[in-house]
Amino acid sequence: MALVPLADKGNFFHIYDFWVKPGTGEEFVRKFEEFDYSDGNPMHKSPHQVKDGVMLRDTEDEDHFWLIGEWASVEEHKRILLELKEIAPEFVMFIEDLDKGAFLPKYGEVVSSTPQHILDAAE
Repeated sequence: MALVPLADKGNFFHIYDFWVKPGTGEEFVRKFEEFDYSDGNPMHKSPHQVKDGVMLRDTEDEDHFWLIGEWASVEEHKRILLELKEIAPEFVMFIEDLDKGAFLPKYGEVVSSTPQHILDAAE
C-alpha cells in the first residue's frame, strides 16, 4: 500500500481534548458513532471537510479522548459547530465540564507535510 501524508499543507486540523464522566466511555463512543455516522451530522455535508475525523482514546486514561479532523477552512468548521450546538447530539451529555467549554476545539494549520514523491520513493 502506498504511503500518503496524514494531512495536506495549508489545511487545518480541529483538535478536541476532553474527558467524559468516569465510566461512561463505552456509552459515549456508542452515542458518538450513532450520531457521527447518521445523516443528521452537518459536518459530513460540508465540502470544506477534507478528511473525516477520528476519535482517539488515551491508552493511559479511559475517560480521556481526542477528536481530530482535517478541514480546508477554520471559519466553516466554526460555523457548522454552531449548527451542531442547536442539534445537541446525545453524546455530548457524557462530556465533563461541558459548561466550562470542555468540548471546544483548538485549530492548527498544517505547515509541513511530506510531499507525495518523497513518500513514493520510500516504498
